[in-house]
Amino acid sequence: MMRIKVKKIIYYLIKLRGKIFIPFAILYILVAAYIAFSIEPQTFESYLTSVYWVLTTLATVGFGDYAPVTDLGKAFTIGLYITGIGLVSLFIGKIIKSVYLIEKRKVGGKMKYTGKNHIILIGWSEKSKSAIQEIFKSDETIDIVIIDNLEKSPMMEERLFYVRGDATDEETLLRANLPKAKGVIIFADQITQDNYATKDPLLVDGKTLLVATAITSIEEKTNTAIHVTAEVINQKHIRLFERVKVDEFIPTQEMISHAAVRSLFSHGVTHMYSELMSSKYE
Repeated sequence: MMRIKVKKIIYYLIKLRGKIFIPFAILYILVAAYIAFSIEPQTFESYLTSVYWVLTTLATVGFGDYAPVTDLGKAFTIGLYITGIGLVSLFIGKIIKSVYLIEKRKVGGKMKYTGKNHIILIGWSEKSKSAIQEIFKSDETIDIVIIDNLEKSPMMEERLFYVRGDATDEETLLRANLPKAKGVIIFADQITQDNYATKDPLLVDGKTLLVATAITSIEEKTNTAIHVTAEVINQKHIRLFERVKVDEFIPTQEMISHAAVRSLFSHGVTHMYSELMSSKYE
């Protein structure tokens, strides 16, 4: 029992050290500057000058424009060398580590997106990749947020953000800042589509329906209207979306079949379709 208590105390102190280290380092610099200014007010014309001297000393820059002249000032400087230089090194290392952790959380999809007027893509696949490229061509300023369960962001782009989680969970959608989004595209779940679509196509569209339901719930709670486009594998399943708010549907299989058939009777129709859908043509 005693060992468990000791371990808890040690663990608490380790966590506390991480939280108070940066404030302590700042306080150390400010106090050291105050002491230096108190010892030699003639050498350091102002408190700001003594802060500047402490920082250059601890950073081992040492321009030499200010230096203590009294024995007490020199003794204090020696103490500053012994205790402070290591502290500053730890301080810089702490900052670098913090930046690394932030970047790691961003790549891992654990950070909340705080922007607005962005586009949310739910589900990663080759279709998502093509959609991202098309969005970037259409608007050079808009951000894109991908929601999926991948371990890390599938792409690294300046205006591309990743949120890891289940899109049927409202908390995940809120981390993608859904209420402030310009629009959402729900792509059919690729894993379900690859593994179960041939056995039961309803499973794929059922996942899309659950996502649309979660989005509709947030829209009603926040009193916002978000344009939602959903990919539906089987056109017959569109009737299942009657009670949720989906503005447009992409009936994938039927659309491809219709385009293929029309190309036989109206040559060039697929080229016309590509021109209508692409931002490359005016």
